[in-house]
Amino acid sequence: MSAAAVQHGFIGEGTQVPDEQLTARMGIAITHWDADQLTATMPVAGNRQPYGLLHGGANAVLAETLGSIAAAMYAGAHRIAVGIELSCTHHRAAREGTVTGVATPLHRGRSTASYEIVITDESGRRTCTARLTCMLRDRPPGEPAAS
Repeated sequence: MSAAAVQHGFIGEGTQVPDEQLTARMGIAITHWDADQLTATMPVAGNRQPYGLLHGGANAVLAETLGSIAAAMYAGAHRIAVGIELSCTHHRAAREGTVTGVATPLHRGRSTASYEIVITDESGRRTCTARLTCMLRDRPPGEPAAS
C-alpha cells in the first residue's frame, strides 16, 4: 500500500481500516491494490435494509471508499483527494455473503480523478456500478504531509 494511503488515514496496519472510520464499521477490507486497481470486500450481514437486501447506501460507502483511496494514492503525499460526485446504479440485490468492489481509473488528471467501481456478489454477478470523481487539492497549510 502506498505511504500516502496510510498517512491519509485510509489504511492502518496491514489492510485494515483504522478505528473510528465508517469503513471499519461496515466491515470493509482492502484485498488488492496497485497503481491501476484497488479491490475490497464487504459483508452483506450487518449492512442490510429492512427487506433483507444489501442496503444501497452500503454500496455507496464501498464505492466511495475505494475511489477515494485510489485517488489519494494517485494524488500523493502532499495532496488530498476530496469526493465531489458519486453515482450508483443498483443492478441486482445481494442477500447474503460478501460483495467485492473493484475500482479502476477512468481519468487521472492534475485537478480531478474519476474511478469506476464495479461491485459483484460471490457468484461474480454485477450488483452495482458506481462512478466517483474526486477533486485533488494541495494539503491544507499546517496539516502534516504524508511520508
